[in-house]
Amino acid sequence: MSLRIEWKKIQSQGVSFVYYNGEFTGDLRGRAEMLNTGIRIRNVTRKDSGTYRCEISVKSEEEQHLGEATITLTVLVPPTAPVCEVPSSAMTGTVVELSCKETEGSPPSEYQWYKNGVALLEKTGTGSARAANITYTMNKKSGTLLFNTVTKNDTGEYFCEASNGIGLSQKCSVKRMQVDDLNVSGIIIAVVFVALVMVLCGLGVFYAQKKGYFTKESSSQKNNYQYTSENDFKHTKSFVI
Repeated sequence: MSLRIEWKKIQSQGVSFVYYNGEFTGDLRGRAEMLNTGIRIRNVTRKDSGTYRCEISVKSEEEQHLGEATITLTVLVPPTAPVCEVPSSAMTGTVVELSCKETEGSPPSEYQWYKNGVALLEKTGTGSARAANITYTMNKKSGTLLFNTVTKNDTGEYFCEASNGIGLSQKCSVKRMQVDDLNVSGIIIAVVFVALVMVLCGLGVFYAQKKGYFTKESSSQKNNYQYTSENDFKHTKSFVI
């Protein structure tokens, strides 16, 4: 009987050959080998994750027999150091979001935030988390730490830890967030100062108009124009004669 074996990889963009016509293709060329009807892959990477399909066809004297099997391969990869975004300063009462993300881990990482070296609790509504009167929301899947109304008590040093159960967990560098009250008195003083400057400018213009500075300047320009016109006329007259 004649035996034919093919391996294919099923991806979102389509189906591609992995083993065809007795040889490997694509990324597996040079680092894979056949074991009977199976495949051994050396130095696997995250790109090798996916769904593979083995197709076997056998010809006999009477008919052709077909068979197939589908296998899902998941290559486990430990997380890398996540990238954390923490604002250096914030005003009390505002909405503040801290983010943490890493994209190399497989399966995807979960995230834990720390403040001043202490792990923050999730807002579950029960137990110690409820008793702590938590004012933030921590999403371990997306890595966000959200303060709907940040307070001065939220000032501190923050960092995030990524882990997926493979290898060691990874942390980002520590960043400090300073929360201060809005300087209302400073804003009022600035507004009053600007208003005072505008009033003084307006009084200055009014005083100048009242004294007739603008009118005198216009009259002077008019007289100068008349004087120049008369001289031009005399000069033209003498030239004609």
